[in-house]
Amino acid sequence: MIYPVFLYGSPVLRKIAKDIPEDFPGLDELINSLFETMYHSDGIGLAAPQIGMALRIFVTDASPLEEDDPSLKDFKKVFINPLILSYEGGIEKYNEGCLSIPDIREDVEREAAILIRYCDRDFNYREEFFEGIAARIIQHEYDHLEGRLFTDLISPLKKRLLKKKLTSISKGKVDVKYRVKHL
Repeated sequence: MIYPVFLYGSPVLRKIAKDIPEDFPGLDELINSLFETMYHSDGIGLAAPQIGMALRIFVTDASPLEEDDPSLKDFKKVFINPLILSYEGGIEKYNEGCLSIPDIREDVEREAAILIRYCDRDFNYREEFFEGIAARIIQHEYDHLEGRLFTDLISPLKKRLLKKKLTSISKGKVDVKYRVKHL
């Protein structure tokens, strides 16, 4: 099922998401819906809060970036109840965007590498090290589970310059090819 993407200003985007129990009803359906919604919206990652559910799950598929980084060829993953254990490698800047904040892209500083513990779609525990763009995508989606948005990581001056655009987005005044919801 393709869900609408909740826009900047929606309270669910600021909530700290709750853990998902192993016996969560409809987990496979939720995972499939996250992927469907992400693909329909031309995204490379999507977290449950972005479809209105304050749950600790996100999906990624960075294969569209394979040309820039061949290591992303098979980077299609489900992260359930993730916890970033460590940040490493120093700070790097990269231009980010977000389906919940359409038409805004800004340079964001993030750690170059992370160690993360999570459950996969079969609820097998995993602990993995990611670096580069994969680490950035994970940190961006993980932030959604913590009630943070990439605009929280830009300078106050840049945020002030974007205030009018952000206000318009929060009112649903966007021109995108995917369904959106604002509150």
